[in-house]
Amino acid sequence: MNPILQNTPRNIPMAVFTRWLPICLASTILVGWVCQAEAQQRGFQIGYVYPAGGQQGSTFEVVVAGQFLAGADKILVSGPGVQATITEMVRPMTGREINDLRIQIDELVAKRAVVMKDDRALEEFRSFQKAKTLPKDSKGSADMDERIAELKRKYAGATWTREDERRLMELRRKLAMGIRRPANPAISELVIARMTIAPDAPPGQRELRLATAMGVSNPLPFYVGRLAEYSEPLVKQIPEQRSAVAGTAAIRPQEPRLPIEVTTPCTINGQILPGEVDRYQFKARKGQHLVAVVQARDLIPYIADAVPGWFQAAVALYDKQGKELAYVDDFRFQPDPVLCCEIPADGVYVLEIKDAIYRGREDFVYRITLGEIPWVTDIFPLGGPAGKATTVELTGWNLPVQTWTFQPKETAPGIYTYWVGKDWPAPVPIRFAVDTLPETLEKEPNNSVEQAQPLQMPQIVNGRIQTSDDEDVFRFEGKAGQKVVLEVIARRVGSPLDSLLKLCDAQGNLLAASDDIEDPSCGWLTHYADSRIDATLPSDGVYYIHLRDAQHRGGPEYAYRLRISPPRPDFELRMVPSALNVRPGSTATCTVYAVRKDGFTGPIQLRLKDAPSGFRLSGGLIPAGQDQAKLTITAPLFGADKPYRLQLEGAATAEGQEIVRPVVPAEDRMQAFAYHHLTPAGDFSVAVIGREWLQNMVKLLTPGPIQIPVGGLAKVQIQMPPTPMFDRIEWLLEDAPEGISVKEANQTGYTTEVVLATDPAKLKPGQKGQLTLALVPRFARPKQAKLPIRQPQQGLRGFPQQGIRLPAIPFEVVRQ
Repeated sequence: MNPILQNTPRNIPMAVFTRWLPICLASTILVGWVCQAEAQQRGFQIGYVYPAGGQQGSTFEVVVAGQFLAGADKILVSGPGVQATITEMVRPMTGREINDLRIQIDELVAKRAVVMKDDRALEEFRSFQKAKTLPKDSKGSADMDERIAELKRKYAGATWTREDERRLMELRRKLAMGIRRPANPAISELVIARMTIAPDAPPGQRELRLATAMGVSNPLPFYVGRLAEYSEPLVKQIPEQRSAVAGTAAIRPQEPRLPIEVTTPCTINGQILPGEVDRYQFKARKGQHLVAVVQARDLIPYIADAVPGWFQAAVALYDKQGKELAYVDDFRFQPDPVLCCEIPADGVYVLEIKDAIYRGREDFVYRITLGEIPWVTDIFPLGGPAGKATTVELTGWNLPVQTWTFQPKETAPGIYTYWVGKDWPAPVPIRFAVDTLPETLEKEPNNSVEQAQPLQMPQIVNGRIQTSDDEDVFRFEGKAGQKVVLEVIARRVGSPLDSLLKLCDAQGNLLAASDDIEDPSCGWLTHYADSRIDATLPSDGVYYIHLRDAQHRGGPEYAYRLRISPPRPDFELRMVPSALNVRPGSTATCTVYAVRKDGFTGPIQLRLKDAPSGFRLSGGLIPAGQDQAKLTITAPLFGADKPYRLQLEGAATAEGQEIVRPVVPAEDRMQAFAYHHLTPAGDFSVAVIGREWLQNMVKLLTPGPIQIPVGGLAKVQIQMPPTPMFDRIEWLLEDAPEGISVKEANQTGYTTEVVLATDPAKLKPGQKGQLTLALVPRFARPKQAKLPIRQPQQGLRGFPQQGIRLPAIPFEVVRQ
């Protein structure tokens, strides 16, 4: 007989049971789906990887730390030539695991006391056990005496071996590490792995993600280098002390440890703990131009619970007598320091690194590239025309060439990262601006209205603020009512210029001025120092543009690109998160943000680009005038061993021309408890996980678009099996426009009708967007229970904010 039928209660008619069996099975499957969906949406995050890179042709151990990492089985590194094998998992212990360890330790301690005939140790064990297990006023000494007698009988004739001693020490070590509530939950679980980098692996930045049966994690940078690498020992335990990261550390700086000897050129990896100072000793020759490039914030751009929001590294160089030769804690406006020093004499030197205010934690990870290596400090010009080669001047230290030719393949205006010197010991990343407008160079003298350099609109000027009192002036002719955009690109591509831009008429009257403008597409910046003016000219005539540094600074490195043109409606797109974990045939949501430019307000249609068969995007519309939209991606019916790499793009029409821009995956990173930044990622990874029989469990029957009348009702139909084991099903709208809500839901057979209500005071006809419905099963609690019963809802903690999502439904608000 079928095992399910064999366990059927005898008083249930078989016809009734057979009728309800499919529904019960469906409900059971739905419960499992709900629990899995909750875990997927809660997700898992990695906080740091250490070391954050390695040398070509090397094999070494790495730690990847994060939260909710149970079941991690793969480490994924983008690009070829890097492989990793997970060897160990370290995580906080549960109360039961800690109790089991204590029982095993007690048993071994008792065995040793009996075997060694150590009456004193046995009495201490007896007293300890009595205090631990009996109330203070208990008279249970006789029971404890019986326990001791039992142990003596049990271990009579036994021996105490080295293996027993080793096991006791190992159990005590595990118990000492068994922290139930770690100080830093976000990095409280450690995955230890063996990393191998092939000799021919391309050098440069990669992305590292962790993979489990539930999907893939967020990415972190991982570097492949050419130089020899030195690394501090890995921290393989969960710290007991509370790390000092939120403000100035209360922990006093530790005494300097003996420096680690290294041979330059090399790359150094380390972690800074509270109050810690790391020191490295090396030999150098007189006249060498030593360069130390620190990567700290570059590895982890933002730390949510650290002020100012990242590891603020500071480095210093000392000679053998302890005299400080150089000290830096930044590089211009960038938090990561770069030190350059001419070595005064042959000898031994020490490089020191610490946090500027002696904070520290395991995720204060750094990499230092040290030696007489090339480093580019500046380029000029800062950009060039799209699709054409541009030769730029290089300025820096130890450079083997003075010029470099960029050949951008990108055709859309924007800022891109290129690597200079791919055959150098350590290639240098450079930000380079690309545009489609005609370009020209600034021509001195142009420091006054009388000397103003004439410009033709549209045009881009590449120039420099040469001295602290330099002010570049340009003139152009305009018409009444003409719209003009003046924009400076400098800080966004690495120039230290803090621009101040002014627009004046022929009589010298100030029409507009700009100091700083925010650009959300540059998620790595925290100080936006570029300027922009959008103006409508009041009359025909000559106009003047004044540009200088707001801090009255200047020099050859204070370069800029000045755009003067009519508005060019455009946009950039960012998508959060950069990874989705979804079951076959089911749906996951993400948010796409639009950075609108030059007054563009039109709708943006989102679509998958060259997606593998079976993927479907729903609700892919950012309505006119809005800056973000929720969309859903439905996975194919079958899973895959590796995550898919999906690409999305957005298309819009402006001034009769179609604009197509890529959707750049990003991570929403919090800085210092409060500020959010969209930091770009390399890949959009979608892991399709689990079995494929779930795809038809819940299905949207009303794909849209639907019309929602102002002040009226709209209905959405969903296919879903009856669920008698649930107390009720709650339907929620995620991030719905204000004024639209779920009024009720009615189920008939396998069809559920969700009724949407509207508030006429908060909606306007013509409003468009998309709705995302989610269902949340609610479980009935038993009315009576003699023993504690673990209810299913315990696995759904936080689930009302997540739910099982359906594909997005486009809507339009209409008059009733």
